[in-house]
Amino acid sequence: QVQLVESGGGLVQAGGSLRLSCTASGRTFSNYHMGWFRQAPGKEREFVATISEIGVNTYTWYADFVKDRFTISRDNAKNTVDLQMYNLKPEDTANYLCAATLRVAGSSNPNEYDDWGQGTQVTVSS
Repeated sequence: QVQLVESGGGLVQAGGSLRLSCTASGRTFSNYHMGWFRQAPGKEREFVATISEIGVNTYTWYADFVKDRFTISRDNAKNTVDLQMYNLKPEDTANYLCAATLRVAGSSNPNEYDDWGQGTQVTVSS
């Protein structure tokens, strides 16, 4: 089990950028598969990106609609996973949540994740 806290959200104009950060507790952070999800009011939680370290390699997966604009990264020494977002659009407006699991790598299914932060709000104005 890991505790997660997101930060970096805010209000930005369309075309702008934000960098979200998720800080995790736990000494075995590198073992966790980390994901970013987002949820707008009245909408289902949707997958954004995930990152895993398997062996000596790092793997990333992205939702098709964000992979050309967003980049996920992690720093195991700092127990953080970031989401760098460029060219933000009004439809990106949502609460962005960090999630973790020990069970699954590369999953876009929120039910596969066991631990969640409270989220950080991203609002993109037109």
